[in-house]
Amino acid sequence: MKKLVSTLVVFACFTTPVSSQTPSRKNDGARNQKSASTRRRVIKTNKAPQGVGVYSQAIVAGELVFTSGQIGINPQTGQMVEGGFAEQAEQVLRNLAAVIEAGGSDMSNVLKTTVFLADMDDFNAMNEIYRRHFKVDPPARSTVQVARLPRNARIEIEAVALVKRN
Repeated sequence: MKKLVSTLVVFACFTTPVSSQTPSRKNDGARNQKSASTRRRVIKTNKAPQGVGVYSQAIVAGELVFTSGQIGINPQTGQMVEGGFAEQAEQVLRNLAAVIEAGGSDMSNVLKTTVFLADMDDFNAMNEIYRRHFKVDPPARSTVQVARLPRNARIEIEAVALVKRN
């Protein structure tokens, strides 16, 4: 009997009461499909490189733009920019700005970035370049060293930004 009572208590915790104001399943399903499609929008721009894998450049959900990580690929050539870390970092931030703008925002509305470095010895150089792109009130940021990045990039950055209001 004790086991049966425990089972009933657990079952009761995972059920939701049905309100008398709940719309019919047919109408509710149509409404949920419509709101789901308007809440999530895929961003694609030719001003930033196309994906190296199976992912979108960014997704707009509600009032937020979530970017995929950007590496130092020139969008016109599809090749990694020539030069060293500084050239890659500059291209990464240009690519990031292009994707964020395509999502209806700009760099001043970035809330959070994650910076992935192939070598933490590039941290100070990254800070100098980053500072030029986020001059006032920079976003929250995490910076981590990783074992390897796509196309042997030395830096990758992803961001979350607020969509600009009209």
